Amino acid sequence: MSGSADTTFRLRWERFGPEVEAALSALYGDRAAEVTERVRGLVRAAFDARPDDLRELDERRLLSPDWLQDPRQVGYVAYADRFAGTLAGVGERLDHLAGLGVTYLHLMPLLRPRPGANDGGYAVMDYRAVREDLGTMDDLRALTARLRARGISLEVDLVLNHVAAEHEWARRARAGEPRYRDYFLTFEDRTGPDAYERTLPEVFPDFAPGNFTFDDQLGAWVWTTFNAWQWDVNWANPDVFCEYLDIICHLANAGVEVLRLDAIAFIWKRLGTSCQNEPEVHHLTRALRQAVRVAAPAVAFKAEAIVGPDDLLPYLGVGEHHGKVSDMAYHNSLMVQLWSCLASRDTRLTEVALGRFAPKPTTTTWGTYVRCHDDIGWAVTDADAAAVGLDGFAHRAFLSDFYAGLTPGSFARGLVFQHNPATGDRRISGSLASLAGLEAALEAGDPGRVADAVARVLLLHAVILGFGGVPLLYMGDEIGMPNDAHWADDPAHADDNRWVHRPRMDWDAVAAAEADPDSPSGRILAGLRRLVAVRRATPHLHASVESRVVPSPDPRLLLLRRDHPLGVMLQVYNVSEEEVRLPAAVLADVLGPTASELLGGHAWNLATDVVGVRPYAALWFVPGP
Repeated sequence: MSGSADTTFRLRWERFGPEVEAALSALYGDRAAEVTERVRGLVRAAFDARPDDLRELDERRLLSPDWLQDPRQVGYVAYADRFAGTLAGVGERLDHLAGLGVTYLHLMPLLRPRPGANDGGYAVMDYRAVREDLGTMDDLRALTARLRARGISLEVDLVLNHVAAEHEWARRARAGEPRYRDYFLTFEDRTGPDAYERTLPEVFPDFAPGNFTFDDQLGAWVWTTFNAWQWDVNWANPDVFCEYLDIICHLANAGVEVLRLDAIAFIWKRLGTSCQNEPEVHHLTRALRQAVRVAAPAVAFKAEAIVGPDDLLPYLGVGEHHGKVSDMAYHNSLMVQLWSCLASRDTRLTEVALGRFAPKPTTTTWGTYVRCHDDIGWAVTDADAAAVGLDGFAHRAFLSDFYAGLTPGSFARGLVFQHNPATGDRRISGSLASLAGLEAALEAGDPGRVADAVARVLLLHAVILGFGGVPLLYMGDEIGMPNDAHWADDPAHADDNRWVHRPRMDWDAVAAAEADPDSPSGRILAGLRRLVAVRRATPHLHASVESRVVPSPDPRLLLLRRDHPLGVMLQVYNVSEEEVRLPAAVLADVLGPTASELLGGHAWNLATDVVGVRPYAALWFVPGP
């Protein structure tokens, strides 16, 4: 390596090495110095091996550290095989992504999983290989290069909590190698598991009850939070930490720019707790994050932590970890509240729930979304519900009934997922279009209902595009793809109805939407492109600025305020099929006597008594000239 490279590494390690060691000290005590030296060696090797084009990307990102907060960022989430067959096929569909304004592509699990049942790819057998049907690591490198040339960053899932029972580490543990047995949490009898089970929830009570599995070859009980063939790894062992750091550096040097830290909330175990959100999780993330800043500063972390508001912000960093852990986290509460207020036509619960969020670190961002590959769990707390006069259990039951199409007047076509009789919990599967009423409206042949459903789809997207963060568009939602009626035909999917909203991309439908902008799918596609174009031109949507709830005089309206250095922005969303007359003073007191509405491109006179907000309207206001 050249002297300048040596200097770069030295300066980066001087900056971030002490933070790595501090986090490791909190985890591994007297072994911290030894582990830190191992980490230094790993990141030096990755730094030396980093390709020149990725080194240039590192420099660009160091000059624009807010790249993920920029309003020009727009994400897209897809399964590679269902989107385009293979990784090479994805590279042939980049014009479609560019036409949507996409700058950030999350391809769902693509690392090599176990054969057969594999939790949708989250039971990884080899982190250094790609699923054989998708291609090879060379294909992945080629795709990341094509994406970079189009200004698109690739995100890949990294499962941190567990590996497949067929992973090399598990095979060597079964073979009797003590080093690898210590990579897992094993128990000779039920004493330990029974003690932990007293406070552990069940993730999949229907088809994977309990959290421990007896393995005959191992001769012991092994911790299996998710499925019997997904073995939880032991992060209290520093060898596990170093293994994952090396994997991260390997993927970074293949061109992966964002790592989705899957199941991160579960990775540290403590007796007498739910074994989720433990403080050590954040020390681990901080040590990994700061080490990667040395080897590959262009890389970002996204926390897959689907937890409550009080537990969520630490994944972005609070206290000593402020801004030093993950760069992005999912705003699950926003997603849940959007579906809640759409069903109830009432935003008061949403105001309370969103109002509870403390400001996140200004260097971080939200991943905002309407739908994703997973089910919807009704993360509505009893306290939030009580604050607006609701019973939490009853409201969660209402939402499950509504989106399963069981409530009279419901527009939705969803499926109940993982009903837990002990808790009454019922989650929901279904595509955005089917949950928003488009499937039922088209079957009924009712133009008015179709118009309402299209408006709901665009309203939901307007909120996630305007909230501040990286909006994540889910594959097929841009054309209103409905539930997959044949989801259960594949025996591997038959016991998991989440596949109902994981259809194969209908490229014929995309072409039809392009050709007929007046069709329902064409209106959604054109409307979404308009929303994205306005977002990209609106600096007020930089994610360093928080969206704050403004109390609404009408429960059918959600009002969000953003105070940007260029001026205030006020967003208005009508979650009902009725026109709402809003006192103009609510807007004028913030914006002045005139305002520019960005989505429609019109000036509004606010020196009047009331203004009309159309059904399912989305309005983005800034002060008038």
